[in-house]
Amino acid sequence: MNKFESIKIGDKAEIKHKITKNDIDKFVDLTGDDNRLHVDSDYASKTSFKKPVAHGMLSASFISTIIGTKIPGDGALWFSQSLEFHLPVRIGDHITIKAEVIKKTSRTNSIELSTDIFNQNKEKVTSGIAKVKIIEQLVSKKDIRLNFSEKNTALVIGGTGGIGKATCLQLARDGFKVAIHYNKNIDEAKKIKKKIIEMKGEAIIVSADITNINETEILITDVIRKFKKISVLANCSTSHLPNIDFNSLEWNDIKVQLDINILGTFNLLKNVIPNMIENNYGKIINITTQATEKTTSEWSHYITAKSALNGFSKALALELAPKGIRINLVSPGMTNTDLVANLPEKTRLLSAAQTPLRRIANPEDIANAISFLASNKSDYLTGETIRVNGGQVMI
Repeated sequence: MNKFESIKIGDKAEIKHKITKNDIDKFVDLTGDDNRLHVDSDYASKTSFKKPVAHGMLSASFISTIIGTKIPGDGALWFSQSLEFHLPVRIGDHITIKAEVIKKTSRTNSIELSTDIFNQNKEKVTSGIAKVKIIEQLVSKKDIRLNFSEKNTALVIGGTGGIGKATCLQLARDGFKVAIHYNKNIDEAKKIKKKIIEMKGEAIIVSADITNINETEILITDVIRKFKKISVLANCSTSHLPNIDFNSLEWNDIKVQLDINILGTFNLLKNVIPNMIENNYGKIINITTQATEKTTSEWSHYITAKSALNGFSKALALELAPKGIRINLVSPGMTNTDLVANLPEKTRLLSAAQTPLRRIANPEDIANAISFLASNKSDYLTGETIRVNGGQVMI
């Protein structure tokens, strides 16, 4: 069967058939349509047709043949057809059935075909438009496991941060080849790579300012050149998070957060998605925050950017799902990383006390959720948010 992705607008196919009396007899036996115009020469001679004509649906039935055997072939579900009958078809006519792809709809995995039938004189006898959904075979869990080993390459953005580091190490334990991204902290990146190698894993170090489209393009190209593909993108990028009340808030404070969360993510996805589409597989995991659901005072700049990231991720999850790409979010509660290192101890103790599990998250807790989303165990999840907050927010 032709995969939906491999079918192109303009693809064509044709088949030929000679109409015989036996064809008409079989059609009558099957349908019960014994209209004398089709089967009685004497009756037909007294009409404007002069000779019997084949049932219109007899020749049109060969549209089913070209759909089922040529475009798209096995798995075709023919669900709509328009028809116009221009000229009669008679016994002895040689008909040619032609189909051409004129439209593709990714959302429904369907195509539209122009379907035309010509006689031996190159006269068009029938025309119409067919709509066909492409039903693909289900992949068994066993097949997924066999194929997954070919897909285990991960790029971790912000790999030297608290959550990023834990994610690099966990994905390496899971069997991923890991590309460790850093922006400034090359020493930490080298330490993480060394640990992965000591674990008998494979890792490379890459650097870029993801808010710069040119640097991001070079970054993605470099990883693909070394790993051949990127099957998982874990976006753990972050920036300094100061507490700013609205009276002191300036637009640039919001822009800093938008740049890292939206512009940076946009640049990454613009460059990585073509590779994922080519491989008909990809996992994109973005880090949001519990604060979009349980707001925190003086974080309006941060919450605004993360809320935008939530919407951006979900919109793309819907658009890219038919191409085999899953986009999900992980939403941590307060996590023991450098991002909250400057918070008063009282604030952290209060957060832990308000958490049903009585502690704030560790980076490894978040990395475990990312590990799940990167694995084939999450292949039926997209546009989802996994909350890792110890029970502070339950939905």
